Amino acid sequence: MSTAIADLNTVINDYFDALYHCDTGLLQKVFHPKAVYATADETPLLHRTMEEYVPVVAARVSPASRGETRNDIVDEIQLAGDNTAFARLRCTLSGNDYVDFLTFVREEGRWRIMAKVFQMTPAKEKGV
Repeated sequence: MSTAIADLNTVINDYFDALYHCDTGLLQKVFHPKAVYATADETPLLHRTMEEYVPVVAARVSPASRGETRNDIVDEIQLAGDNTAFARLRCTLSGNDYVDFLTFVREEGRWRIMAKVFQMTPAKEKGV
């Protein structure tokens, strides 16, 4: 099981890197092509396929290019079995704090994100 956790941490680190650098190649590496992206923070509920999500990330100005400080936190990783896992993550990007619930599937020995459901709030100022 420790190998699975290590492998999932690698995918999670790549996920954080992809978001921070707006690296769509890396993003497509960590997400399953049939993955779901969703949040109820918008009305109506925002739901995207990977074909819809990747161009959105490509159009962003990367937090890296703005010199934003990284704030990537893995709260937990849970294994449901040999091929299914869950992670609760937090990060701050472009002035917003995010809590991400990611579900993973392992297909052909490779872990990938199958669903991302997230909560977004304005970032808290330091020292407040």
